[in-house]
Amino acid sequence: MSRQQSIATIMTADPSTIERSEPLSEAYRLLQRAPFHHLVVVDGDQPVGIVATSDILRLVYDTDGTDDQALRTYIDHQFTIDDAMSVDLRTLGPDATVRDAAALLSDGSFHSVVVLDVDGTLAGIVTTTDLARYLCDEA
Repeated sequence: MSRQQSIATIMTADPSTIERSEPLSEAYRLLQRAPFHHLVVVDGDQPVGIVATSDILRLVYDTDGTDDQALRTYIDHQFTIDDAMSVDLRTLGPDATVRDAAALLSDGSFHSVVVLDVDGTLAGIVTTTDLARYLCDEA
């Protein structure tokens, strides 16, 4: 197992994104149907934040028992993507290593790292799940 392995070997290239101007319910809908828990929030082609399933659930924790359509309506009337997303992105360049990603994620405060091309555009995403899979495959 090489900690110096390129981050490209474990990242999800071309990750799912959502425009910052989209309603929060669209992020909720995408995340409900997806096998992942993070969406990169973009403004044009620039990553500006990340929204996770847990971020949305934190906003609406007291709506338990509400049907899905009512919940989506509530979300859109009360919140925006800006309310839910984290703007404190952890980022790495395409030349980063698996070790670099592990170092950023090791304190447990973040569960994803956005990978940016040299021009600052979105290249991929690495999550704690990606790192765990890498470890299992290499062990």
